[in-house]
Amino acid sequence: MKNVVIIGAGPAGLSTADTLLKDAEVRVTIFEETTEIGGISRTVNYNGNRMDIGGHRFFSKSDKVVNFWKELMPVQGSPALDDKLLGREKPLEQGGPDPEKAEHVMLVRQRVSRIFYLKKFFDYPISLKFQTFANMGLARTIRAGFGYMASAMHKREEKTLQDFMINRFGKPLYEMFFEDYTEKVWGRNPRDISADWGAQRIKGLSLSKAVLAFLKKTFSGGDADQKKTETSLIEQFLYPKRGPGQLYETLADRVREKGCDIVMQTKVTGIHIENGKVVSVQVEKAGETRTVPCDVLVSSMPIKDLMEIIDADKPQEVARTAAELPYRDFITVGLLVKKLKLENKTDIKTVSNIVPDCWIYMQEREVKVGRLQIFNNWSPYMVNDLQDTVWIGMEYFSNEGDELWEMDDQAFIDFAIGELVKVDVIDRADVLDSVRVRVKKAYPAYFGAYKDFPKLRAYLDTFPNLYCVGRNGQHRYNNMDHSMMTGFEAADLILKGSTDKSTLWNINTEETYHEQGKKES
Repeated sequence: MKNVVIIGAGPAGLSTADTLLKDAEVRVTIFEETTEIGGISRTVNYNGNRMDIGGHRFFSKSDKVVNFWKELMPVQGSPALDDKLLGREKPLEQGGPDPEKAEHVMLVRQRVSRIFYLKKFFDYPISLKFQTFANMGLARTIRAGFGYMASAMHKREEKTLQDFMINRFGKPLYEMFFEDYTEKVWGRNPRDISADWGAQRIKGLSLSKAVLAFLKKTFSGGDADQKKTETSLIEQFLYPKRGPGQLYETLADRVREKGCDIVMQTKVTGIHIENGKVVSVQVEKAGETRTVPCDVLVSSMPIKDLMEIIDADKPQEVARTAAELPYRDFITVGLLVKKLKLENKTDIKTVSNIVPDCWIYMQEREVKVGRLQIFNNWSPYMVNDLQDTVWIGMEYFSNEGDELWEMDDQAFIDFAIGELVKVDVIDRADVLDSVRVRVKKAYPAYFGAYKDFPKLRAYLDTFPNLYCVGRNGQHRYNNMDHSMMTGFEAADLILKGSTDKSTLWNINTEETYHEQGKKES
């Protein structure tokens, strides 16, 4: 019997466990430090209103991941509540569950994400609609056109994220729609961030591809096979009835049924190495510590924290890189309001005629909020009173210990409400309820010590029975599906007895994934 310990009950850790447990000769234990399943993909329930931390569209170019989601939560076979109220037609799965009656069901949702700039809405990604040019004004439109042509003729060497974005959009559009928002997210100007971030998150997106997508949709009605569509350009996605955490809670129940022990509120505080291999972990719960032997360790914890607790000699340069790895922390303020001041000027029907956006990117420079989520539009079941309230999430990006992070909850909430009042999104008198949630190390960052990450990865690979998975486990800004794929791959390697981790580290780095998608069995 092989004993496998997994650190973290998020998408990567749970996916690893589920795959491993296909083998009867493997015993799996997951240690989760918090009280919640799902990591940053969890759902927070506050007074009956549910918050998706960061927003998670269930879309993937991997058949394996999509089929895995559908196996856990089948796609709706009948209209959801808002579809019924609006008489709205959606693609339905023949024989699928009725979301009005069943709990474990995936909804088909329409993606609407726009940029709020100059107190006007712009499509995201930027489109060629007349309204885009009208909102920009003649002078900005002319500058943007000449700027894009200049970038097309004279490509920059892509050393930084600034270079990456200007090459694809031109300098004027970059300055209008990318520079300030990116600085809000990372606390750094794009000229100080590695171009790797662009390759990771928006590799195939450019103004030319946005134009082609617009023309294709206009003249051919679009392409139902969204595997050929850039992730940022997709128009529909799947979404669990009660938010992303519901799927991972369902997966956690399944791995428990298979015999996995998920130990909550238990922190891994030490990793013991003998003869170059992991032989045990030390865990702490409620002030008590114990040692747990293991044959294999799978870690989704931040690499910075992982390196601190490995009791082996570490080259000085590698230890310094790990200690200085940058992260960005995350703060969400949930606001329940009577209504928004924003008008729905689109042709998309919504309950109570609120704006149809899932996300609104706040490009306005006078506020620190980065994005707004409107949970009513993610799922009607995220909101306790769908018809008479709007449940929104205000997303802030911070560094642990800075002014925003250290502000007490009520003071921060008052500050956040004031920001939305300032840009005419809400009236203060319409706020009914509020909550603040903080998440440490939500986003692994691509600047500073990150440049030396290859040496750190090489060091971790010297431990043959240590497998790093997930966003923080690999210090890679992965989407949810990529994190799950690292779990599948780690489990396959463990079951085969392979200690070559190259395929594991290379998930979401191959051009074929971004550009064409993969067929997977």
